[in-house]
Amino acid sequence: MTEENKAHGHIRSFVLRQGRVSEAQRRFHDAGMPRWGIPYAPTLIDLPTVFGRIAPTILEIGCGMGETTAAIAAAHPQNDYIGIEVHTPGVGSLLKEIDTRELSNLRVIQHDAVEVVRDMLGPGLLAGIHVFFPDPWPKKRQQKRRLIQPPFVSLLAQRLAPGGYLHCATDWEEYAAQMLEVLSAEPLLENTATTDTGYAPRPDYRPQTKFETRGLRLGHGVWDVVFRRKP
Repeated sequence: MTEENKAHGHIRSFVLRQGRVSEAQRRFHDAGMPRWGIPYAPTLIDLPTVFGRIAPTILEIGCGMGETTAAIAAAHPQNDYIGIEVHTPGVGSLLKEIDTRELSNLRVIQHDAVEVVRDMLGPGLLAGIHVFFPDPWPKKRQQKRRLIQPPFVSLLAQRLAPGGYLHCATDWEEYAAQMLEVLSAEPLLENTATTDTGYAPRPDYRPQTKFETRGLRLGHGVWDVVFRRKP
């Protein structure tokens, strides 16, 4: 581990790059975080206080630029959503989506997902978890950085309520195989897929992104892995 990773107790699955933040992203970030952001703190979140109601809560890890996260929240107002993203441009864009769509059921945490899940979410709290297109870290020496590893999947499974689901998606076949292997080995989870491959068809609630549509047109694959917390 690097000194930074030693300090956090785990290998981080991301690298904070000094990417360009547009004026609009910065503006929505600065105005939106006090309204819809949840600051990281090593204390459990009180969801009824955060959302002002009791509803099934879905966690999305790695929101990217936020379009998919916002679209899912808008299409399912009966659920509450927490999106985790570390990169400021993406957080700013997601907060813009929340503002533009007037979403009351979506909150944002800008922090390391492992620490958020470990420190802020209690056992059995979540109805679902989305991990869509995480960084595949394709080089062999990088793969220890992949988010979907046995210790983290065990932690995620503990945070799911019985019957809650963990849905991973990737366009890297080798990573998809690793996801399937890791989730299959977790004793708290069971595969929902009925196919011989173990992969699930894309559920209706996961929108097909423009990037994904273009890739499929070019013959690239996308794999969905959907497991459920055992009763």
